[in-house]
Amino acid sequence: MEEINQLVLQRREKLLKLKELGINPYPYYFDRSHTTKQILENYSELDQKEVTIAGRIMSNRLMGKAAFFHIQDMNGRIQIYIKKDIVGEKAFELYNLLDLGDIVGISGQVFKTRTEEITVYCKRIDLLCKSLRPLPVVKEKLVDGQKITYDPFSDKELRYRQRYVDLMVNPEVRDVYVKRSRIITTMRQILDEHGFLEVQTPILQPLYGGASARPFVTHHNALDMKLYLRIADELYLKRLIVGGFDGVYEFGPDFRNEGIDRFHNPEFTQMELYVAYKDYNWMMEFTENMIYEVAKNVLNSPKISYQGKKIDLTPPWRRLSIFDGIKEFTDIDLRKLNEHDLLKAAEDLGIAVENSWGVGKIIDEIFGEHVETKLVQPTFIIDYPIEMSPLAKKHRENPQLVERFEPIIGGKEIGNAFSELNDPFDQRKRFESQMELRAKGDEEAQVLDEDFLRALEYGMPPTAGLGIGIDRLVMLLTDSPSIRDVIFFPHMRPE
Repeated sequence: MEEINQLVLQRREKLLKLKELGINPYPYYFDRSHTTKQILENYSELDQKEVTIAGRIMSNRLMGKAAFFHIQDMNGRIQIYIKKDIVGEKAFELYNLLDLGDIVGISGQVFKTRTEEITVYCKRIDLLCKSLRPLPVVKEKLVDGQKITYDPFSDKELRYRQRYVDLMVNPEVRDVYVKRSRIITTMRQILDEHGFLEVQTPILQPLYGGASARPFVTHHNALDMKLYLRIADELYLKRLIVGGFDGVYEFGPDFRNEGIDRFHNPEFTQMELYVAYKDYNWMMEFTENMIYEVAKNVLNSPKISYQGKKIDLTPPWRRLSIFDGIKEFTDIDLRKLNEHDLLKAAEDLGIAVENSWGVGKIIDEIFGEHVETKLVQPTFIIDYPIEMSPLAKKHRENPQLVERFEPIIGGKEIGNAFSELNDPFDQRKRFESQMELRAKGDEEAQVLDEDFLRALEYGMPPTAGLGIGIDRLVMLLTDSPSIRDVIFFPHMRPE
């Protein structure tokens, strides 16, 4: 720690020297003509031409009255050659007061060195921001033509806490977030092309609903009322279908007061879509085609690799009922069991059943522990028991089930969808059953929403709904092992 403090002190001393030289270490503006990518990709057109670029110093090799160094911008790195005889004594004095991490502007001529590296011959250098903390130095070298990285900035906790440093010194990390943006953009394009309307619904809600989860609670001072951060967008989006929209969708953050692991973060991003006059069969086809198109657009192929597993996203995907899935992997047919036998079966499978759990929760736990992780190729798990899905329409062939599906890819569900329940009497009964579970101690059971029931009484057309976990989809398409790798600033314990 003392060594780092000393390095910080040295940089602060250099800052004072720069000011003494009349150099503003934090200027207001710099006009650049090119990015590093534009120069590297268009060298034949820019050879011997003047360019103006800007970036952060990432390496430095001083050779007396000349030096080579690299600067990095959002698009990549490029080498700079600076010579005292060319830039002048004052500019070279400025250069000698610079450190790794400083942001500079360079004006000069594009050329290639004897080693064929595209370089900018510096004729003017401007300090754009003095860095007061040393960067972790990531070393690289070429071995048999391959770039080898050693001594990397790889401490996971530091990378998550200081994402700004992670992005500076691990440029490949930036690619994950570029792909994340492209995934969302492609989904928006597909949804817009189908005529669906992007909307915004409240994040602060007087009553939370639309999922089984515990909320974060806050207080509105002016109205002196309790408010909740939303756990889902569903009930407000359905109100818009009641109001007359044929298809609405929303990308946005949701918040659930739950544990943190490699698949869960208290704040996460969902896309929810509701389409009038459709059912879950239509939505299954739409979902598999949308994700297939996203993979083709972002990765140029529907065939991906996730954590060493080869996955083909090409439709059609397998359809498997939740009961058939459990029977396939446990050899137990839960359809033949009463509640007592179901409880015993769960315990035999190593599930620690809690007193507050209902039938639906027990089945969900069995599926999660013994089936979900084994479904690597894209699979729609369909036709859930009615106890598990208080917002889904009863199955048209079996009233003990609902028309629901979850897309499972790479051993994890990435979404949830229903033929939406639009019978206000049935919906009230389902809410009341949920409230009974709450009374038994299930804090994740859903709450009864009178205004939503009133909306249904005005009439909601047959509707299909879908929620996609954007973070999990990005994990899948970028081969990222943890949700923290695809969220810029994941939640962490206090330092």
